[in-house]
Amino acid sequence: MPRAILNAFLLPYSVLLSTAHWKRASSCRVPSNQFSFSPFGCKPRLICSRMDFNHELSSSAVCIDIERESLRRELFPPIEPFSTGELKVSDIHTIYWEQNGNPNGYPVLFVHGGPGGGTNSQNRTFFDPTFYRIVLFDQRGAGKSTPHACLEENTTWELVQDIEKLREHLDIEEWLVFGGSWGSTLSLAYSQLHPKHVSGLVLRGIFLLREKEIKWFYEGGASALFPDAWEKFRDFIPEEERGSLVAAYHKRLQSDDQAVQLEASKRWTAWEMITSCLLPNQDALKRGSDEKFCLAFARIENHYFMNKGFFPQDAYLLDNVDKIQHIPAVIVQGRYDIVCPIMTAWDLHKRWPLAKLKIVPDAGHSVKEPGIAAELVAATEAFKEVLKIK
Repeated sequence: MPRAILNAFLLPYSVLLSTAHWKRASSCRVPSNQFSFSPFGCKPRLICSRMDFNHELSSSAVCIDIERESLRRELFPPIEPFSTGELKVSDIHTIYWEQNGNPNGYPVLFVHGGPGGGTNSQNRTFFDPTFYRIVLFDQRGAGKSTPHACLEENTTWELVQDIEKLREHLDIEEWLVFGGSWGSTLSLAYSQLHPKHVSGLVLRGIFLLREKEIKWFYEGGASALFPDAWEKFRDFIPEEERGSLVAAYHKRLQSDDQAVQLEASKRWTAWEMITSCLLPNQDALKRGSDEKFCLAFARIENHYFMNKGFFPQDAYLLDNVDKIQHIPAVIVQGRYDIVCPIMTAWDLHKRWPLAKLKIVPDAGHSVKEPGIAAELVAATEAFKEVLKIK
């Protein structure tokens, strides 16, 4: 069957398959062991809805279809964890984790943003609790992890190691990884280093921590759209230090004067909370006044940005995307995302064309934007057809 005809025939379905009897539908191939085992007797495998092939799959390239109207797009009802715990990951740090949903379900890891943002109960509601074993954790210094707002031994690669330690602690062989904003950064870094343990990716509000992205948001670009909020952020810094606001805030967020540190953390956090939604969101604004949240959020974010994400080069995550080309992925991006502009999601998609890019036309950055939340739920629902539990 010619490739063009085959592709046209398969597009309405949730997966794109190639067998030994056909030419590859894509240059991207999934290793035969990519979907082989998960804990508690759960065995994910590739399936193809409404089609019955009598040929064993030798390789496959998976395209996740989230366009179908039949997919659920409403958040699931609130749930409580069936288990929680603390994992000591270094001499200094202990991270909080929890599991929700089906103890025998397919594992999915929620990777929160910031860095420093921590998790909350709404994060559990993007996933069908009857199908998924939903794992949340607070990264070093964030949320319920201790010590709070600590910057020592707090780098991207130590967080990647923490994810691996948590996976091993929970006896999980592979999982779907779900992350937005900084969570997309960390999810990409983790999957590029440990691709054999990642069966799929759901990413939102792409952030690659390149210099131009930091400059856009923290050095004046975004101020064209939020000049009123920008002045409150900028004016905390004396005019002679405004050559680098990230560096100027770093000095104050590291201050021995707790009052200066706290005020700097509030200003830093308020700037992001105000710009995160297409329309003003009172819940986001309230977070900007929560002193404990602000301290971790601002100090840890600024620490990572000052250190360029601890990446060896500016476009590190783009340069290493070939390592995850075989992993099925969905990217959900708000058209009017001010915090992480769509240019970054577009750059990633151009390097990774098999990753499904869904642009939400009436949304900004926040995961609480109705259109963003709807498409994230659709993505996790679509993955259920690919990651099937026997």
